[in-house]
Amino acid sequence: MLLQQVVITVTMPHSNTPMAMANVGAAQIAPLNNGQDLPYLLRFTPSLVVTSDAGNGVGYTGMWIRGSDPSRVNISINDIPLNDPESQQVFWVNTPDLGSSATNINIQRGVGTSSSGVGAFGGSVRIDTRDYSPLPYTRFSSSYGSFATMRNTLAFGTGVFKERFKINARLSQISSDGYLDRASTDLYSAYVDGEMNLHNSSWRIVAFSGRERTYQSWYGTPWEVLYGTAEQRQAFAERNGFDQDQTNNLLQSGRTYNFYQYPDQVDAYGQDHAQLSYRKSFRERLSFNATLNYTRGAGYFEEQRRGESYERYGFAPQVLENDTITSTDVVRRRWLRNHFFGGVFSVMKRLHKTDITWGGNAHHYRGEHFGELIWLQYAGNIEKNARYYQGWSDKFDAGSYLKMNRQIGRKLDVYMDAQIRYVDYVTNGVDNDLMNYSIDTDFLFFNPKAGLTYIHNERLKYYASVARGNKEPNRNDFIDAIDPTQVRHESMIDYELGGQWKKKSWEVSANAYYMDYTNQLVLNGTLNDVGAPLRTNVKDSYRAGLELVSSYTKEWGRKHAFSAMANLAVSRNRISQFENVIYDYSGSDVLVVSEKMKDVPISFSPSVISGVQVRYDRFTLWPEWMAMRTTTEEERKERTRAPFSVMLMWKLVGRQYMDNTGNDAVALDAYNVLDGRISYEYVSIHKGHSIEFSVGVNNLLNTAFVSNGYTYSYIWGDRVTERFYYPQALRQWTFGVNFKI
Repeated sequence: MLLQQVVITVTMPHSNTPMAMANVGAAQIAPLNNGQDLPYLLRFTPSLVVTSDAGNGVGYTGMWIRGSDPSRVNISINDIPLNDPESQQVFWVNTPDLGSSATNINIQRGVGTSSSGVGAFGGSVRIDTRDYSPLPYTRFSSSYGSFATMRNTLAFGTGVFKERFKINARLSQISSDGYLDRASTDLYSAYVDGEMNLHNSSWRIVAFSGRERTYQSWYGTPWEVLYGTAEQRQAFAERNGFDQDQTNNLLQSGRTYNFYQYPDQVDAYGQDHAQLSYRKSFRERLSFNATLNYTRGAGYFEEQRRGESYERYGFAPQVLENDTITSTDVVRRRWLRNHFFGGVFSVMKRLHKTDITWGGNAHHYRGEHFGELIWLQYAGNIEKNARYYQGWSDKFDAGSYLKMNRQIGRKLDVYMDAQIRYVDYVTNGVDNDLMNYSIDTDFLFFNPKAGLTYIHNERLKYYASVARGNKEPNRNDFIDAIDPTQVRHESMIDYELGGQWKKKSWEVSANAYYMDYTNQLVLNGTLNDVGAPLRTNVKDSYRAGLELVSSYTKEWGRKHAFSAMANLAVSRNRISQFENVIYDYSGSDVLVVSEKMKDVPISFSPSVISGVQVRYDRFTLWPEWMAMRTTTEEERKERTRAPFSVMLMWKLVGRQYMDNTGNDAVALDAYNVLDGRISYEYVSIHKGHSIEFSVGVNNLLNTAFVSNGYTYSYIWGDRVTERFYYPQALRQWTFGVNFKI
């Protein structure tokens, strides 16, 4: 159909771009798509680690690439930045069931090619949501599993009609009780896109929305609960000032402990996205793309606080009859409202042996942070919903890049990429602790990249590249710093060297990298009062590693197929010198104790990461006329169906340290997890309809492991080190049904 040939939205890298990357298509996403967030659908790709606050992959989740935390992974949808401009993270809970609309996901490791949005220091993930189905379709998917996890998705598409138009839509609902106590999640999302082709140009509009209500579970499970004795748990409760209810909860909950008990201790947030894209083709060698976007977000998290002083919220003690009351129980909501709008563009010119792309972006963010007291046990003269803090933020982000792929002779490709990016960030007001803050800063970054690809033959190629990246600090880096003026932007030079070999059923690739950082912002192992991880600059640090990826496919006749994919990443991640700061509360004055360390591991950077996927399919031939009714070009070429499929998936993550001291006492143990899936599909030969049944089991071996955590130390007479972990679910199952019409 003509519509498919004209419209292209996502500027994916050239196949010979000298960068380490992986592509995940809809066919690879579908078997894993049972309601878990998008990071869990990508968890078997190289150098990638995932974690879940609730323990089962639904709700608040995150992913690390090459040990870099989620705020340093650039995420985009159809070229539009998805990272929050202030925290620089992607909260996947705000885009439920995104995997059901993703048709291709490109994952680049390292600096990668130039893109819009925050700097990519661990990697970048580019999501394309275009559905290429030329014929009408209707799909309904439903699944139910452990912890009352339920997902229902209805999707339909018109196919191409009147040779110009096409519409796709999706509605999704996901709910779960979570693995941890009370860690429930209720998610709703909608997606719609429409395309119109006008001969050599096209318009596309995309709108998607998400609503979430998630019970908080970011406090973590103390070491004493997982590994300690009853006496140690009691001591933990006493030194942390727990009341009797909190102490009983700690002593009785076990591995699924959740500190929060207030029934409405929830995050409630909604996010709406709109994109309007235009593409114009000028003959065959010149094209223009432009997309305007707008994102609106608003929501709060609600929490109960016991025995809070009125002065803590800026109010005077209250008088009740003849008594003066200095403290009270409160329920508060901490709000975030924001707007994000702007656009991206690219102009692509194809010459005889040269492809040139010039592009850029400009975006503006406006955010409001404030807190409200919605209930007080003794309110006195304090009005309901009284605000006790408020602040504003403005961020302007603009950049432009020029990319070139040049073929020299038959065997050599030269890649060059240069980006200029300007960031202006202003935030001021009163924070939750009633401290005034005022940040006004700007950055101008130049990010050059260059590389070579040598194509020995159709089976073998090599590449080498060097790239520079720069990245601004996030809001918490400034607000939570002891001295915000000492916070620095981080820089990195990324060296990559790799090769790829193909032969019949085999494909093997290897990539070596060295990422040399200046002023890297590394996690120090602690969280702030909203569960966000805190970071600190370290002057000199590096990541060096080797990534191996292989795949094998084998077919027997036209009825059986076997495939296997495996990856292994080994790395060394070190800080040249680190100053660990702890506080001594033993005396009347708080003292600062500094510990200087050399050549220590970077926190949350496992030295070994591996993933394996093995799959067996039994095929059935379709009649010739039935093959022509299928909805995708790929299916029409295959003219087969796979009614029976078995998959086994294995993930290994090595030891990680929760801070930068290299202390084994604050390390997360290595873990490996085995998952499995079986599916069977029945197709009505006469009507072309199908129904698929599937059973998936995660953590088949019932392994008890933790995927994330945090720690902090202080001195109270003796040195005390608190350790908190995020236990992940034991064996869990999912039963799914998919209808296709």
